Amino acid sequence: MCLIAVAWRCHPRYRLALIANRDELHARPAASAGPDPAAPDLYGGRDLQQGGSWLMVSTRRRLAAVTNVRAGLAGDPMPHSRGALVRGFADSTAAASTWLDTLRLDAAGYGPFNLLAWDGDRLMFAGNHPGYAFHPVTPGLHAMSNGAFDAPWPKSTRASRALSDWLDTTPADKAETDDLAPLLAALADDSTAPDAALPDTGVGLELERMLSPPFVRNARYGTRCSSVVLVDDAGIRFVERRFGPDGETTGESDATLAFIP
Repeated sequence: MCLIAVAWRCHPRYRLALIANRDELHARPAASAGPDPAAPDLYGGRDLQQGGSWLMVSTRRRLAAVTNVRAGLAGDPMPHSRGALVRGFADSTAAASTWLDTLRLDAAGYGPFNLLAWDGDRLMFAGNHPGYAFHPVTPGLHAMSNGAFDAPWPKSTRASRALSDWLDTTPADKAETDDLAPLLAALADDSTAPDAALPDTGVGLELERMLSPPFVRNARYGTRCSSVVLVDDAGIRFVERRFGPDGETTGESDATLAFIP
């Protein structure tokens, strides 16, 4: 995952609302969002190359999502896959703070990451660049891409604003299914940010430009899927829209998952 905006305890109905884009090599094999074959209470996309996931929820009131941290051009592979963090937390029964404290022992063995972990009670953030640390996420709007948590990157700012606007116009007691079109449209924004607003992550100006929109359109590496996850008292709505190398939609799923009593 390369762009996540999250609203935590900002809406009377949706205690947690998250929108995200996953950017990856188009050739990397992945399974669409669905139940995990080995654990039916887990739901999300699956990386078929190294296992794990970029965004996964559980009907046991859990959610995890990860982004990589861009610090120069990619180096040698690390011993552990970042996707294992997502599935590992979603499949755990430990409190988020306990699980993240245990992760401290192995955090350096993963590529640089930003991780969100919700245990049904608290939403936590953890990262291992430049060193490992974790903390509770305060109520409000937050975003993370491939830099520091809440860094004001253009794509992060656009996604946060879109999520905030949507929540402001979504009633707490709406009976019918909410219209997610504005959120998916915001995630499909492929307009390049101005050079003056670009971060400097050590990859060069041309690549910074290519990666600056919320939706990265490139035949080799680009946005593979957009996701919307909404959590209320009864369960989780998980929407995923998938894209091919040309940026055209290749599929969509919309699942509502009831929490296990």
